[in-house]
Amino acid sequence: MKKLKVAFVCVHNSCRSQMAEALGRKLASDVFESYSAGTELKPQINQDAVRIIRKLYDINMNETHRSKLLEDIPKVDIVVTMGCNVKCPMLPCKHREDWGLEDPSGKSDEEFIKTAQLIEKKIIDLKGRIKKGLL
Repeated sequence: MKKLKVAFVCVHNSCRSQMAEALGRKLASDVFESYSAGTELKPQINQDAVRIIRKLYDINMNETHRSKLLEDIPKVDIVVTMGCNVKCPMLPCKHREDWGLEDPSGKSDEEFIKTAQLIEKKIIDLKGRIKKGLL
């Protein structure tokens, strides 16, 4: 079975979507391919997100991730918006869902940890739904 391609999308592609791409690659690469993108670039991804993901999951996003635009990723099957409300970027796909996650940028480590753990749960749920053929 061909793996589905999943894009995690938010405006800046610097924090939540990057965390989701990293966790998708670590936790669900046997079921889907993970990408992230946005409508605006940042010079670097959020370093608090990098630090927390490295601490919790031993993933160094500085080595493998960069801020990307929607046109920088391949055509995808599923788009997951992170919770950017009215500014959420549109990307053609077969299935779209919004995870409604608050942006932890500028907040405490506890907020980043909470966001990372929510993303982990949602990645595992998404993986399960794809495996069951629900998406």
